[in-house]
Amino acid sequence: MWHEVWREIWARLQPSGATEAGAAPVAVALAAAVAVVLINPVWRVVRIAITVVHELGHAAVGVLLGRRFTGFVLHPDMSGETVTVGKSHGFALACSTWAGYPAPAVVGTALVSAATRGAAAPVLAGIGVVLICSLVMVRSAYTAVVILVAAAGTAALWWWGSAQVQLVVTLALGVVLLSGAWRHIGAVAGRRTRAGRSDSGILARLTPLPAIVWIGTFYLVAAAGTAVVGFQLWTLLAR
Repeated sequence: MWHEVWREIWARLQPSGATEAGAAPVAVALAAAVAVVLINPVWRVVRIAITVVHELGHAAVGVLLGRRFTGFVLHPDMSGETVTVGKSHGFALACSTWAGYPAPAVVGTALVSAATRGAAAPVLAGIGVVLICSLVMVRSAYTAVVILVAAAGTAALWWWGSAQVQLVVTLALGVVLLSGAWRHIGAVAGRRTRAGRSDSGILARLTPLPAIVWIGTFYLVAAAGTAVVGFQLWTLLAR
C-alpha cells in the first residue's frame, strides 16, 4: 500500500511538459491574472498572497544570513510583520529588511519560468511544503487560517489538477505576484509621510543611502523580472 502511495507521489512530482499545448493556456493565464489584478474586489482578497511572499522573503534571507526567524503575522488589512532575531544593525539585517518588496517579483518570475518549462507540478509541491512548514511560525489565528487555506488549495491543485490546469494556475500566480510587486512598491513609494515606518525607511536608518534609493532598487528587481517574464510569455504566445 505505502509503495503505491509513494509511487503516486513521485509521479505527481515529475515535470509534465504541458507547455507543448501552445499559446492557449498562456493566454488564459494572462487573462486570469489581469482580471485578478485590475478588478479591485478580487484584488483586495488575493493581494494577501503578495504579503505572504513579502514576509517569507524577509524570513528566508534573514535565515540564510544567520538571523533567527521567530515568527510572522498577517493582518486583515493585508499588511504583515516578520521577526528575525540577531544584531540590531549590519549587513544581515539590511538584507533581510530589503528582501520583502523584491520577493514577490523574484518568486513570480521563478513561477513563470518553471511553468513554461513544464515544471508546474514540482513547483506546486514545493510551495505546499513551504506553506506547511511556515505554519509553525505563525503568530495569530488569522495568519494560520490564511496559510492553511493557501496550503490546502495548493495541495488540491497539485494532487487532483490536470497538467493543463496546473500550468494555467502557476503561470497566472506568477504574473499576479509580479504585478502585485509593482503595486506594493508603488504604494510604499507614494506613502512619503510614513516612509520612516516602511522597509525603505528602515533601510535609510540602517545604511547611508536614503529611502528613495532603496525604493529604486525594488523597482529595478521588478523591472528585471518583468523583462524576463515578458520575453518568456511572448515566445510562447508567438508559437
